[in-house]
This record gives sequence, structure tokens and C-alpha cells, in this order.
Amino acid sequence: MKSEPQTTSDEGLKASSDQLPQLALPRNPGMDLDMNWVRAVQANTSAIERRCATLSGRRSVKKDYQAAWLLKAITMIDLTTLSGDDTEGRVRRLCAKAAQPVRPEIMSALGMEPVTTGAVCVYHDMIETAVSQLKALGVTMPVAAVSTGFPAGLSPYHLRVEEIRESVRAGAEEIDIVISRRHVLTGNWQALYDEMRDFRKACGDAHVKAILATGELGSLRNVARASLVCMMAGADFIKTSTGKESVNATLPVSLVMIRAIRDYFEATGYKVGYKPAGGISKAKDAITYLSLIKEELGDDWLDPHLFRFGASSLLGDIERQLEHHVTGHYSATYRHPMG
Repeated sequence: MKSEPQTTSDEGLKASSDQLPQLALPRNPGMDLDMNWVRAVQANTSAIERRCATLSGRRSVKKDYQAAWLLKAITMIDLTTLSGDDTEGRVRRLCAKAAQPVRPEIMSALGMEPVTTGAVCVYHDMIETAVSQLKALGVTMPVAAVSTGFPAGLSPYHLRVEEIRESVRAGAEEIDIVISRRHVLTGNWQALYDEMRDFRKACGDAHVKAILATGELGSLRNVARASLVCMMAGADFIKTSTGKESVNATLPVSLVMIRAIRDYFEATGYKVGYKPAGGISKAKDAITYLSLIKEELGDDWLDPHLFRFGASSLLGDIERQLEHHVTGHYSATYRHPMG
């Protein structure tokens, strides 16, 4: 049985009425670390894998319904560029794509108003470029920045905390932090909780996504426990991966994290978001993930305030599928560049 959670008294986490800059949901304030709850968390790997193996076969949408789901998916993409050769020109083009992710003639043929992606995600050095470009385009959209020594999270601790503050000052409204995997692998849950709480406090009003790097955590039980601890420490989102690991987002990992979110909501009343990232590049995969969210968490989570895809190439495939829906023909991938 789970013990009754207690709300934390920490000044940086207690204001339950705080609002995230881009939504009107009450922000997860976190709670005291409940080790009885953490230790009670288990994961039945074979059952989880059986559940996920049947998902794509049981849930299929076609024609207009498929187009509607794909348009919904676009609004929940964090359009991302995290390459060592990123330039200001590339980021400006990415912002233009985020502001108009589907060509106007396709949207017109679908009878739909224009949409945008959920956010643009970049390294710290590119925050100001992204913010200024989106402002120039007249688009209201958050800029997310990866932080805390992304992707390994092994830089000096005080520098990781200061990096968050610098990114917030530069204009980032969302901060994607990476946890120290060693805390999970050694079962040092107090250290993980304290780290996440410090990161959350450094974010201030900015929306914080905790990247677990699930491919490096060793087991689904570790994924479940790390998810819960990060939420207890005040994470607004939990996210699977940096996209740089050998194994990134998978359906079994997603199911574990989604059910941790559900358990946390049922115990505290606070809704925490979910972001699968890395390896999601096909439109059909996006629909499968949305189906999983709908079945496990309900329609409230089918919203960019509570669900995001971390992706770069996914948008191109979605646009190709929408063009096929309109014209009956598949176009070449190069006709749908990210910038």
C-alpha cells in the first residue's frame, strides 16, 4: 500500500497556485520524498511488453480520422535541433517551420486553420536566436532549452544549476534537464530528489522537464521509481531520453512512465506531463503513442500542455502523410525539409 503523500514545505516548491507561463493548469508543487511509496513500486516486465505488443494492431485510424490525429500530433511536437553544427541560420529556419509546419495548400485542402508545433528545442547558445525569430514571425510559442550538462549530466553541479538560470534569463520558458543516472543505478533516491528539487527551484517560473535517459537505467522498475521521485521533487514533465542514448523512447518505457504519472495524479491531484523523445520518426508511431496516452491517461493529456514529442524528423513524415491524404500520392522526403 502507498503511504499518504505529504506536501513539501520547501519555499521553492510550495506554491501550488503558481501557473506555468503557457497554461492555466495548477503547477505540480512536489511533495516530501516518500520512500515507502518509492520502495513499493514494481514493474512486471512481461505483462508490460504483452500490453504494448498489441497496441498498434488494436488501434488503427484511417482517412479523415487519421488526418485529424496527425494534425493533433503536430501541435504536440517539440521541434528540435541539437547538433554540434547548429547555426543561427538553421535555428531561424527551424522556427519558421515550427510556425508553419504544414504547407498552406495542404491545410486549405483539409479545411483546417493553420497550426504550430508545441515548442522549439535548442541548446543554450541558440535561445536568443529562437526567441527573436519567433517574435519576428509573430508566433507565440515557448522556446525549450536542454540544460544541466546535456546529454551526460556530468559537469560540475554548481555549473549545471547556473546553466539553468542562464537559460531562463536568455528567454527559455521550458528547461529540459538531465538527471544523474548514477543516483538511480545505486538506489540513492534522496540524492535524486535533492538534485531534481534544486533544478526545479533554479527554473523559477520556467517549465521543467526531467530527462531520465531510460535506456541507461537498467530496468523498468528503475524507470518507474525514478519517474516517481522526479515528480515528488516537482517536475512538470517527465521525459524518456536525450535522443543521444543507444536506446531511446520505447512503448514499454512509456507505459511505465505514464502509469507513474497516473498514480501520482490519483494520489496528489496534480497532472504531470509526459514527453517521449528519440527514435520517433514515423507518423504511424505518433498515432500509437497518442492511442496509449488516450487509453492510460485520458483526453486531458492529449494536449501540448501535458504531452510532447521530442522529435526532428517526425514532422516531415506527418506532412508527407497529410499530402497523401489530400492528393492520393506520396511525395519525396526532400519536399518536406525542416528548414
